[in-house]
Amino acid sequence: MLGGSRRVSMAQLLKESGKRLGCEVEIVAYELDTQVPIAIEGDVIRGKSFDDPDVIDDIARVVKERNVNIILPFINSAIEIASLCKEKIEGVFVPVSDFSTTTRMFDKVEAAKLFKEAGFPIPRTYSVIDNEMPAIVKPRKGGSSRGIKIFHEVDDLMLLADLDKYLIQEYIEHNREYSVDCYVSEEGEILTTVPRERLEIMGGEVTRTKTFRNDHLIDMSRKVIEHFKLTGPVTIQILHDLDKDRYLLMEVNPRLGGGVICSIYAGAPIPDYILLESMGKKVTPSTDWADGVLMARYQKEAIFNL
Repeated sequence: MLGGSRRVSMAQLLKESGKRLGCEVEIVAYELDTQVPIAIEGDVIRGKSFDDPDVIDDIARVVKERNVNIILPFINSAIEIASLCKEKIEGVFVPVSDFSTTTRMFDKVEAAKLFKEAGFPIPRTYSVIDNEMPAIVKPRKGGSSRGIKIFHEVDDLMLLADLDKYLIQEYIEHNREYSVDCYVSEEGEILTTVPRERLEIMGGEVTRTKTFRNDHLIDMSRKVIEHFKLTGPVTIQILHDLDKDRYLLMEVNPRLGGGVICSIYAGAPIPDYILLESMGKKVTPSTDWADGVLMARYQKEAIFNL
C-alpha cells in the first residue's frame, strides 16, 4: 500500500476477500511515518517521499525483501509512482493506468484540457485575464480539497500568488457531487461502475455517502474509461449542476477512492477483482450492487506505546 496510512477498512476488506478466495493477505504499508493507523492491520515500512529520485529503487527493495505481489496507490502523489513501478518492477501486479495518463490526470489544468478535447462537459475554465465571478480556484496538483478557494471579486483573485499553479473554473453553487467507483481489468473490460452521492465531506474526505443507481452517471463514466483507456481501480468525480441540469466531469483519479468502502459493501467485488487478477484468474463483470446503501464514517484511534 503506497500512502495507505488511514486505509484500515480497505486492508480489512482485502484480508476478508483473501479468506473467501483461499489465500492469505498480508499488508505492507510504505509510509513516511511508522506510527500511522494502518499499523493495526499490517507492517509499516518507513519509506522515502514520493518525490525522492530514489523512491522507485527503494520500493523495489521492499518488494523483493517482503515478497510483495500487489502494489496499490492510495493518494494522488502515489499514482505516478505506482505506474512507474508497473513499468520497472517485474513480477508484481500494479492495477493502475500508464504513466503518461496518470501524470496528466494528476495535474488539474492538464486534465481539464484532456476532458475538453475529448468532448466531455466540464465547468467553464478561465484564464487569469479572462474570467467571470464567482470562480473556484484549485491547486493544479494535490488532493483532499486542500487549497481550494472561492472568489467573488476579480481584485481578490488577482491577489493570489502564483496563479499559474491553479485551475480557475466557474463556481456552481447549487450542485450535487458524485463519485463513481469503477474497476477495469488489465484487458480493458469494465467490471463494475458504482455511483454514489457525496453527502458530507470533512477535510476533503467523504464521511457520508450513499450509492445511487443512475444510468447517466454510469454511461458517462464508462465513456471516460473507454476514451482514456484506463485500467485498475478508477474514481470519477462528476458534478450535477442543479440550476442548468447538466452533469460535468470534474476529476478522474486512477486509484481507489476513500469512499469506495461504501460501494464494496453495496456489492461491488473490487477487493476480489484485485486479488483474482493478481493471481491470473478469471474475472467477470458485476452489476448486482445495491442502490441506496449509506456509509457514515466515525473516528477511531490507533494507540502507540513509544
